[in-house]
Amino acid sequence: MLKINNISKTFNPNTVNEKKALIDLKISLKDGDFVTVIGGNGSGKSTMLNAVAGVVAVDSGKISIDNVDVTRLPEYRRAAYIGRVFQDPMMGTAANMLIEENLALAYRRGGRRGLKWGVTKDERDLYRGQLEPLNLGLEDRLSDRAGTLSGGQRQALTLLMATLKKPKLLLLDEHTAALDPKTAKTVLTITEQIIERNNLTTLMVTHNMRDAIALGNRLIMFYEGRVVVDVAGEAKKQLTVEKLLQMFDSASEHGAVEDHILLPC
Repeated sequence: MLKINNISKTFNPNTVNEKKALIDLKISLKDGDFVTVIGGNGSGKSTMLNAVAGVVAVDSGKISIDNVDVTRLPEYRRAAYIGRVFQDPMMGTAANMLIEENLALAYRRGGRRGLKWGVTKDERDLYRGQLEPLNLGLEDRLSDRAGTLSGGQRQALTLLMATLKKPKLLLLDEHTAALDPKTAKTVLTITEQIIERNNLTTLMVTHNMRDAIALGNRLIMFYEGRVVVDVAGEAKKQLTVEKLLQMFDSASEHGAVEDHILLPC
């Protein structure tokens, strides 16, 4: 479904600040795969996500989504294929708009625009039906402004907005990192529910090894622009933090993992 074929990206080439962010990277996802992506700062995981989304142009290689070559498509044209949730809960919603208006924007994305505006009764019923399973009480707050919600509620709303039209690919960019542990757990539970309900193909970047192990059917680990660990299926189910660190030690050339590279918390 998603195919990343030998992509490379270097920032500030031929300067003292040159950084090889991705090196001949190759990843393939099947329909319905839920892949967690882990790695330290500067390992390439966020650059990979931005390359898939069209935020970063790659130097070489090819990216295709659902057999469509999107390598040279701008970010706005890839929006028809991709839903994305960012780390900052404030980024995904318009604070001064009502909850139902935010959902309406997401629901009508990709449709024809006209002068007619307003949320219909049928749409409100749809939004209530989508919000109710989140167990946050938002189905009774459609006329509240999004800015009145907590960070966790806004992130849950953003997640629903990103998946309302069932994208071909869902990108989660450390979407619980800015939340407190209790709220992060709630948002992760909602994430699992939405992904499972819609059978969404998903890439989730995280710094948290326990979350990466617990969620999804496949885990990949980045180091210096490359994938050094790729484990799926039953092997992933048997993973522990200790086993994952051992796999990283074995796969990398440096033999030891510094504290700042991976966070087991």
